[in-house]
This record gives sequence, C-alpha cells and structure tokens, in this order.
Amino acid sequence: MSEITFVAACGKETTVEAKDGVSIMKAAVANSVPGIIGECGGQAMCATCHVYVRDEFLEALPPISDDEEEMLEEATAPRDEERSRLGCQLHAGNDFEKIIVEIPGSQI
Repeated sequence: MSEITFVAACGKETTVEAKDGVSIMKAAVANSVPGIIGECGGQAMCATCHVYVRDEFLEALPPISDDEEEMLEEATAPRDEERSRLGCQLHAGNDFEKIIVEIPGSQI
C-alpha cells in the first residue's frame, strides 16, 4: 500500500491509501477526492486529473511520456513545467510509496 496526500486549492488535505498499481487518479475517484475528475478513465486523453507534484517527490517519478506532455498542454489550469503531471500516469508502488500532490482550482 502507498500513501497519497491530496491538497485542494483551498488547502484542505485528504490522505488515502492505494494498492500497488492503482493510479493517483483512480485512488482519488475511488475515495471521492474533490477536484479530480478522471473523465477519460485513465487513458491520458483529457487532463482532468492534472496535479502538481510536490518538489520532494519529483526526482523519483518516471519521465513524462509524449502523450502526457501533449495533454498537459491542454490542461485548464496553468501548467507548471516542473511539477505538472497527469494523475492517471502515476501508479502506487511502481512510481511511489508516498506522494503529496496539489489539485488545481479547476480541471474543466
């Protein structure tokens, strides 16, 4: 199990546990975390699971794929070149054991 802490735009924190292989997006949706929509179901085709990864967790994450890069350019919230990722592309156990992500004020 991995731990994911979501920080809403208002500052409220929600921490959930996710089984290995579960994406940040799926963990958020399964736990009714406000602000993560996951409209495309995790196919990196909508950017409604855009998150800002806290700096201390960035180095351990896999590189951004071309598809993820393209979708982040279409995200509603401003993209942070260093910290923006799609939650559907980051998986518990594989990419992190613990992570803190900030949720943009708007996804659509």
